[in-house]
Amino acid sequence: MNTIELFFDLVYVFAITQLSHHLLAHLTWAGALETAILFGAVWWAWMWTTWATNWLEPDRAPVRLMIGAVMLLSLVMSTAIPNAFGPGGLQFALSYCAIQIGRCLFTAWAMERDDPGNGRNMLRGAIWFAAAAPLWIAGALSDDMTVRIGLWLAALAIEYTGPMVYLWVPLLGRSLLSEWRVSGAHMAERCGLIIIIALGEGLILIGSTYAKAEPQPGLTLALVNAFVGSFAMWWLYFDMGARRGAHHIENHDLPGLVARQAFTYWHIPIVAGIIVLAVADELVVAHPLEPAHPEFVAVILAGTLLFIGGMAGFKRISSGNPWFPASHGYSLFIALGLALWGWLAHPPSLLFFSATTALFVLIAVWEWGSFHGGWLERMEARDWRLGHFLRRRLERRRERRLAKAAARRNG
Repeated sequence: MNTIELFFDLVYVFAITQLSHHLLAHLTWAGALETAILFGAVWWAWMWTTWATNWLEPDRAPVRLMIGAVMLLSLVMSTAIPNAFGPGGLQFALSYCAIQIGRCLFTAWAMERDDPGNGRNMLRGAIWFAAAAPLWIAGALSDDMTVRIGLWLAALAIEYTGPMVYLWVPLLGRSLLSEWRVSGAHMAERCGLIIIIALGEGLILIGSTYAKAEPQPGLTLALVNAFVGSFAMWWLYFDMGARRGAHHIENHDLPGLVARQAFTYWHIPIVAGIIVLAVADELVVAHPLEPAHPEFVAVILAGTLLFIGGMAGFKRISSGNPWFPASHGYSLFIALGLALWGWLAHPPSLLFFSATTALFVLIAVWEWGSFHGGWLERMEARDWRLGHFLRRRLERRRERRLAKAAARRNG
């Protein structure tokens, strides 16, 4: 990885911090929607730059200057996040549109000679972003926040639809999957770094809140719980997810398709979940023994569902299996049960938070055991009845799936 890309990521450390602070300051449904819109723009600016640097040579002076210009505009965009739904709306919209359109046009120009296929893809991308730009600007100029939210949601819907329809543009047509030639190792490494950035931002919030907090019962235990939760999320992503995802994209016949599905889209809930749970970390460290209020429960539930759901989708694609990991699927139902308990019983925030941390640890242990020898194999080796029962059940399900597949093939 080139150092200019690492330097570029530093701006997005600040952007993610701004998003967490915005959500923390607006713990309402409207605040959550605003944060989701801002995150959608920040993610799309970072991800499209990641696609561009897959095809460009960062050691070339023009490319470095382009990345520097995107960094500056990203910094301007990030500073506008706290007031994006106030007086800073136009600053946010203009800087965001300039990032997307300018970077795509530069990449299209730079690649026209050596890789005209992907050059046309970036030109198509610039056209899609140009189509959404009037909505961004019109929303920023409106003093009615409902109108601004509606227009910005419509702009994001246009931009996120583009890659799904292969960036189809009148006269230019649509791009071909064979043209989406990407470096699988580079894409996997870049997405792993954004996960590290999001987790690191959470640790910064935890540490700064702990340092400023008044001594109180449960404070240190809240710090430990927050760290363990972050470490478990790191484990869940990098122990199997990142490693298997990198292998899958590097060995796939159409790496661009995997980059679009597994890394461009399925990483959205993963990163969003980490950001939301960072807000929960700060809340519990600040008030560990306060009864869990509905906003705190909602933050924990939303962050947990986003992260686990995103990881399940990412791992499903990278594994090549048609099903989601059992450890993640069952954990989603456990998370809903914990949220119901927190909503009805209002336990101390630290206790509720600890239960959620334990859930992440449970998933990590479950998955680690499954892929490092297997829990079922361990039970069978010890001649446990449960192991034999589960094996018979799995074999029956496998036979039913094979029979259904054979029936479909035979008409």
